[in-house]
This record gives sequence, C-alpha cells and structure tokens, in this order.
Amino acid sequence: MVPFFVLFAAVTLAPLGYAAWMSLFREESSGLGFGGTERVFAGIGNFTEALTDPAFLGSFGHIAVYCLIYIPVMIGGALALALLVDSALTRAKRFFQIAYYLPHAVPGLVASIIWLYLYTPGLSPVTEALQGLGVHWNFFGADEALYSIVNVSAWQWIGYNMIIFYAGLQAIPRETLEAATVDGAGAFRTAFQVKVPMIRSTVVLTLLFTCVGAIQLFDAPKLIQLRATELGSEWSPTMYIYAQAFESRDYGLAAAASLLLALVAGLLSFVVTKLGNRWKAAA
Repeated sequence: MVPFFVLFAAVTLAPLGYAAWMSLFREESSGLGFGGTERVFAGIGNFTEALTDPAFLGSFGHIAVYCLIYIPVMIGGALALALLVDSALTRAKRFFQIAYYLPHAVPGLVASIIWLYLYTPGLSPVTEALQGLGVHWNFFGADEALYSIVNVSAWQWIGYNMIIFYAGLQAIPRETLEAATVDGAGAFRTAFQVKVPMIRSTVVLTLLFTCVGAIQLFDAPKLIQLRATELGSEWSPTMYIYAQAFESRDYGLAAAASLLLALVAGLLSFVVTKLGNRWKAAA
C-alpha cells in the first residue's frame, strides 16, 4: 500500500496544502502598477471575496439547475440500458456493451469539440436534418445552451454507468429471478421490483460519483461558451476558478475558490451517502 499513499500524497495532499497556502495571500500592485506586484498576507480575505462574489455564487446556481436535468437523465438512461442489455430477450450483449461504452472512451475535451461541430449551423448534419423537418433549434441560445451541455455529458457518461449497473445486475442470483418468474412476475415487474432494489448499493455509489463529478463540470461549458457567449466565462465553479487564475492572474482567489468547491463536494458526498444509506435500509 506504500506506493498508493506516496502517489496520493504527491498528487492530492501536496496540491491541497499548496492551495491552502496560496489562498492566504494576494498580489497587490504599488503606485500605478509600474513598480510590480507584491505578495501580501490576506488571511481569510480571499475566502470572503469569493463568498460575496455574485459570479461565484451564481455558478453554483447554474450547476444546481444542470444537476436537476442531467442526473435523472444520466442515471435513468444508464439504468434503462443496463436492464435492456440484461434482458433475456437481448442478443449480442457483448456488442451492445462495447457500443454503449465507446463514447466514454473519447476524452471529454474531444467529445466537446465533436458536439461543438454537431451544434454549429452550416456545418452540422444534425442542424440540417432538423431544419429539413421544420424544427428550428438554436443549440447555442441563452435557454438552449444548458441542454446542449447536458447532452454532451450524458452522451459521454451513460455508457460508462450502464456497464456498472450491468455488472451489478449480473451479480443477482439467477435463482431469485427464476423464483420471480415462477410467481408470475413479468419482465417489467421483475426489472423494477426485483432487479433494481437488489442493486441499490450500486445505484447509490453511481449517484455519488455523478454528483461529485457534476459540480466539477468544465470541458463542455468551456467550449460551448465559445459560441454560446450568453453563458459567460464564469458559468460553472471550475470556469470561475480558471478565469481567476489564468485570465485575472488572481491565484489567491482562485485557490480559495478551489478549496470552497472541494468543501461543497465533500458536503454533497456526505448528504448523498446519508440519503443513500436510508434508501438501502428501507429495502
């Protein structure tokens, strides 16, 4: 276990400690700015500035709305696909497992670029097909851009989570399913009253990972924002941190915002785990 802890300390604990140190300082210019900058101790000043910045607080509101749409779509879609693949009527199961998983094998940045092309009028066969059907949908509109981001994320992660759900379904004793069939349960009733309750732990674990990953959303909105300018460069918490660090060069504020985001992720993990344990206990 020593190599794991060494690597964990190097890539997780050390960066967290350095971010905590950076969050206590800020860069200040002297005079008219010609004298360079000076690092001064800010204490909790950077944290206070982040917590009172409407852009930072608003980014969590954007992610909350995103999660309300994305999480049901992703969890529901992955579970539905897993149940279909696990069905006795499904043929070529190995093919469908690989086919559904392939989008996850594409790096997130590349997936976002692919969908950016598919969303662009004049270049995309998707927009041309929609126009041919008389449907006019602006993927980069102020109201539609959120759904474009949800689609990119769902396309990439549904197959991955489907594999996890399918593995859980395969662990269900076949005798249990046979008993349900003998008792007269049909395929639909067996799926939702026998299979799903028996993989509650898997569903809760997937939901936990999905929530933590959702609040760290960056690639899709960052690229789509290039065309959907209404989103703004600080639409998500990670985009806000990126803007402060690499556009404003305010590394102290970026470090403080990063630590606050990590705190929110920890609290969210705690809440999801507690609710999930109650759901499993109610079985």
